[in-house]
Parts: sequence; C-alpha cells; structure tokens
Amino acid sequence: MAHGKICYLEIPASDIEASARFYADVFGWTIRTRGDGQRAFDDSTGAVSGSWVAGRRPATEPGVLVYVMVDSIPEALERVLAAGGRVSTPMTSLGAGGDAYATVLDPAGNLIGLY
Repeated sequence: MAHGKICYLEIPASDIEASARFYADVFGWTIRTRGDGQRAFDDSTGAVSGSWVAGRRPATEPGVLVYVMVDSIPEALERVLAAGGRVSTPMTSLGAGGDAYATVLDPAGNLIGLY
C-alpha cells in the first residue's frame, strides 16, 4: 500500500440498507457484508472501502468534503434524485477546461461532492 493513500471511509447512516442502495445505484459501488455482519462497500475502483455507521450524526456541512469522480455530473444528479438523495449545489463549471462539480445529500443527509 502507498503511504498516505486514503483507503477507508465510515459514512453515517440512519438506514444502512437505504444508504447502501444509494451508493450502489449512484456510483456503482460493490456492497458486501463483512464477517462481523457490518454492511460495507468497495468503490468502483476497488481502491477505497468502508462501511456505514449507525448512531453517528451525518456530515451535513462542509468540513472535510469527499468528492466522487463521475463520468457525467448531469447523469449522476439524475441517479442521486432517483435513489432518494437531494441536490445541494447544482452543477457548477470550473472554467474553460470543462471541469465541473456539484454537491448532493445522500439519504442520511451527508454532503458529498461530485466531480
């Protein structure tokens, strides 16, 4: 493993199954059950894993803000809405290079960036 690489995330969830479906539907993450029974995920690259955590307040305000790379922000925003999330910041251009971002809220209210 590379020193300094982000490898694991804990995501607050009020309904772990709803959150698992959201991340699978929106980002294509693989959902699994660990040996201890905890619902967990692997991102679409297999490089980052994590789990959902009940009883923890969602990260609704930007502090450390995680951005997920997507092929198309407009298509990702449609998937967010269809999966029970909400748009917080609509797609915003970052200039002439074609880069853009948006922010969304997952079903528990966690703020996530799309890039």
